[in-house]
Amino acid sequence: MKNKFLTLVAIISCFFMKTLGYSQALSTSSEQKTGWVSVGGRSTISLFDSDGIGIGTGGQFRIQPSTRVNTDWFADYISINVDNKVRSIYYHIGWSVLYYPFEDKHYPKLIQPYVLAGHCFDYNQKTAISDPTITKDRWGSAVQAGIGTHFNITEKFDISLTCQYMIHLTKQLDAQIDGDNVAIEESKNTALEGHLLTTVSLNYKLFRLWK
Repeated sequence: MKNKFLTLVAIISCFFMKTLGYSQALSTSSEQKTGWVSVGGRSTISLFDSDGIGIGTGGQFRIQPSTRVNTDWFADYISINVDNKVRSIYYHIGWSVLYYPFEDKHYPKLIQPYVLAGHCFDYNQKTAISDPTITKDRWGSAVQAGIGTHFNITEKFDISLTCQYMIHLTKQLDAQIDGDNVAIEESKNTALEGHLLTTVSLNYKLFRLWK
């Protein structure tokens, strides 16, 4: 009986030693959390736009310079159907800075909230569905800010959810719809209009730029 008890104690001790070692491996130093380059795909829903609701897709990559700061470089394509009369498409190419407000004592942390802000260049084209010759386009820029969180499934793979409001800094294209008649015009004044973007992305850490 004594030998069986000692064997059980040894097994339990080994289990806790391995668990402790795994926990210590997760509590990496700040240097081990930095320098990662990640790539991913994303899907975006555009809400509260004057054109209506749009759905898009895109890609991104990240470079993390410090434990509290990450950078997100992205490209999006969004399509919006305006009253079944006009097709409005957006292209966004830009960047955001992600800031992690909470100290990350264990790495990877399952849920990792952040705030973000950034800038992008955008292209918008509006085309009448019934007559593609009725079309206008414009290039511009925008700023965005919002909140989000990473769901770190593994040490290298995460699913991220981001909600941000994007404000366009250039003149907008307006679709004037009167029955079957469609006209597309550029607004006379620059209005700080925009849309709420909700993005879900899948990301994987490929390698580190420095160690």
